[in-house]
Amino acid sequence: MAPLVNPHFCTTLRSSAAVVILLVLSCTTSDAAEPDAPATLIGRTEAIRVAIQEHLADKFLSTRDDREEQKALVEYYSGSEARLLWVDENGLSSRGKSVIQEIEKADDYGLHSSDYALPDRGGLSSGNANAADWLAEAEIKVSSAVLDYVRDARGGRIEPVRLSPNLDPTLTLPHPQEVIESIVLQSDPASYLRSFQPKHPQFEALRQKLIELRGGKLLKANKVIQIPQIPDGPLLRFGVEHEQVALLRKRLDLPPGQNENLFDEVVQQAVMHFQYQHGSYPDGIVGPGTRRLLNPTHPRDPDNALSVKTVLVNMERWRWLPEDLGSFYVTVNVPEFMLRVMAEGKPIFTARVVVGAPDTQTPIFSQEMQEIVFNPYWSVPNSIKTEEILPYIQKTGGNSFFGGGRWNTNILTSHGLRINIGGHEIDPSKLDWGRIDIRSLDIYQPPGPDNVLGNVKFLFPNKHDVYMHDTPQKLLFDRRVRAESHGCIRAQQPDELALTLLNHDEGWKAAEVAGAIAKGYDQHVALKQRIPVHITYFTLWVNDDGSVSSFSDVYGHDARMSEGLLGDGVVSDTSSRANEVSAGRAQDRNRARRSRGVTDSINSF
Repeated sequence: MAPLVNPHFCTTLRSSAAVVILLVLSCTTSDAAEPDAPATLIGRTEAIRVAIQEHLADKFLSTRDDREEQKALVEYYSGSEARLLWVDENGLSSRGKSVIQEIEKADDYGLHSSDYALPDRGGLSSGNANAADWLAEAEIKVSSAVLDYVRDARGGRIEPVRLSPNLDPTLTLPHPQEVIESIVLQSDPASYLRSFQPKHPQFEALRQKLIELRGGKLLKANKVIQIPQIPDGPLLRFGVEHEQVALLRKRLDLPPGQNENLFDEVVQQAVMHFQYQHGSYPDGIVGPGTRRLLNPTHPRDPDNALSVKTVLVNMERWRWLPEDLGSFYVTVNVPEFMLRVMAEGKPIFTARVVVGAPDTQTPIFSQEMQEIVFNPYWSVPNSIKTEEILPYIQKTGGNSFFGGGRWNTNILTSHGLRINIGGHEIDPSKLDWGRIDIRSLDIYQPPGPDNVLGNVKFLFPNKHDVYMHDTPQKLLFDRRVRAESHGCIRAQQPDELALTLLNHDEGWKAAEVAGAIAKGYDQHVALKQRIPVHITYFTLWVNDDGSVSSFSDVYGHDARMSEGLLGDGVVSDTSSRANEVSAGRAQDRNRARRSRGVTDSINSF
């Protein structure tokens, strides 16, 4: 019996983990049946299984696809007991049809149904000599679409940190092999697919807004206009002549042309514009996903195309968060400049915050709070040491040729900064600053009324070295836009925040918090149970009454995400403003550095 894969390739293929299982079957199994063998000899189902294995092998040989999704398909379909999931001898099974229908609804969940290559449900005719090949390809397409859909539903469409190093959520993507093994056992695979969509109430509220914005009765000049419906049918694309094209022209408010049933360039451009406005990929093809967008069921404002994009990017951000935020957690929404402590899904404490400036952004990530520090020391970051302090340490007096003189270190003493070497405080004027790497020095500000961290610091260790803290600059909380810091988060009413957290964790009362602030320096209180902290970036929020609150895109992340998700290359006005603010702020800081020294940098930490 001839092997399914040319033995010449076997050694090469063995080097790829994606095809190890498949090679065992295709390179060494001697009793595998030929895919073209008569069905009466091996049975049609077995012929389909063999054809699937051959298709997977051919795909690797032609594309060297070693993604985890491809490995999972190889692993499953190379098993001797693997059963067909989506097709049977007669075509797509009921399971296959239900899964396809669910994936075609992807646009309702902020995804793109056009991203998933699904089989044509009417593509198999009775008596087709290549039926086994068609069914094998259909089986693989649906399985591949399932794995891609699940990955996308959990936030795998884009890698956030590639858009910006300050977008650093921890994605939890399902393992493809586990998905395949689980869906085999599901009596309702469509419901199983839906289960990977975020379950957060706000995601569902945004989803409903998306459906509302994309569909319904157009409102123009206070008149309700009934929109023509485009029924299910074939793919409509350039060059196709079909009676539904005439309906499509009416739906898009186009003239009949010389042939109203012809999908010409005018129709193609109108379809692409419609898709773009509704946040869908503008391929100019009317398939199931675009039909759903064309057939509205809810009222919408026709001028809300940008709002659709804003809904889409904010829905995507919910995919970046853990499925379980925790029963008790802290969340900071950067564009809103607000902090909330949540218990059982309800806010029990709310405070204003000051976040990073556009050129020193607060990163977006999740971590766990481990410790609260009362009356903390402030260790000066290396960036401030080198860029803000060192330029002001100058040698005075003496002779440049014969030496002598002293170092002017007033910049340190005027801001209460001290130096520790080997556990001993050192007089900075006695150091030879011409020979010292300032980054190697422990420069700190002791606790006190002028300490930039105030009375309390909240630690949730992370690679960005970002934390929450008090501040002596209370007036900043009165500003509407509070993007002023070096990246850390300053919280209003930090003593109340500490009380809320420690009361939950250790049963502390207000007197205990006040005592901790009053009695000691650098008092560390380790939390018995770590508290999740989610630093988020939501520019859109659906309120309980259905109204929507929007917040300025202070860092320009909406535009970056729109580019990454939709590829539209459009930079929003808010992004431009953020860049202008960032550039202006940098210039202001350079001027301040020259005129006032390190004061602003320390105060803005």
